[in-house]
Amino acid sequence: MESAEYRNSLIELIYQLADDDFILAYRGSEWLGLAPHIEEDVAFSSISQDLMGHATLYYSLLEELGEGDADKLTHARSPHDFHNAVLLELPNGQGTYLEEPNYDWAFTVVRNYFYTLAKKVRLQSIKENSYESLQQIVKKISVEMSYHLMHWETWFDQLMNSTPEAKRRMTDAINIVLKEMRGVFSYGENGEKIVRLSLIEREEVLIQRWKDILNEKVDFSLDIEMSLDGRNGKHTDHLEGALSTLSEVYQSVPSAEW
Repeated sequence: MESAEYRNSLIELIYQLADDDFILAYRGSEWLGLAPHIEEDVAFSSISQDLMGHATLYYSLLEELGEGDADKLTHARSPHDFHNAVLLELPNGQGTYLEEPNYDWAFTVVRNYFYTLAKKVRLQSIKENSYESLQQIVKKISVEMSYHLMHWETWFDQLMNSTPEAKRRMTDAINIVLKEMRGVFSYGENGEKIVRLSLIEREEVLIQRWKDILNEKVDFSLDIEMSLDGRNGKHTDHLEGALSTLSEVYQSVPSAEW
């Protein structure tokens, strides 16, 4: 490990990667039993499980770097201490899993496809430049991630080339996702240090790389934006609700070994 500045910047980046996958894995789990068909129910559950596994690898690395017990990092932090992009904490639609879940499959497809592609672009940059232990995690994750990307791209293409109603819903979902997509690429207030220390490339470089891949599928006349920068601990009330559900069992017996 190099200087304290390097260590702190590395830890910040890992938190961002971990919290992104952790929160989106939870949102994916809320589709259990509600996906369009049984095969998708199984596939989506597997993807969500993989994402939670990716988050676990990152949290374990944070534990090795002295950030504390991995279980406490996932279940004992306040919403303000989470570094995930706001896009990933947004609910799947109206209602809740246990009460009138009227979820939006178009939004789910677009969010997961755009995020997974952004994840690929980000991790490719990390694999080239970053801390060795983080590079090793990225290599492990990349195999599963390629299948996730193929899955969501297939759904995206099918729905965009389906009925006029399907395309309308997908277009509406694209507009919603683009309004928060910049937050996925943000490094927050410490971004300049993260880039200067060669942990990852500049935000704008990765955004352009992501856009170039999507250019034939998406009209980028609307630029990507964000309302709140979750990297700086600014979140919607939806995150507090999600974390409350995720940590309910842990909080019931916080002294237990999980």
